[in-house]
Amino acid sequence: MTKRELAAALAERNNLSKKDAVDIVNSFVDIITEALQNGDTVQLTGFGTFGVKDRPERVGHNPREKGSKIVIPARKSPYFKAGKSLKDSVN
Repeated sequence: MTKRELAAALAERNNLSKKDAVDIVNSFVDIITEALQNGDTVQLTGFGTFGVKDRPERVGHNPREKGSKIVIPARKSPYFKAGKSLKDSVN
């Protein structure tokens, strides 16, 4: 399901215009993104948790040059952990 399809389903279920639904979906994504940029986690009870993990610097291998090692810098990586209710409903 794409963002556009999600907005259309939201509009249909809640008697909204498609434009309003697209604005809501975009705002939802923006709010979660801003929270993660600030180092916060977003927990939606029953659905799941959005968060950020710190990935340490590590040594990797360059596939273009055999035997060549490169340093992969430390970075932050977003994650989503599904909640129990979501896992149960999928299974």
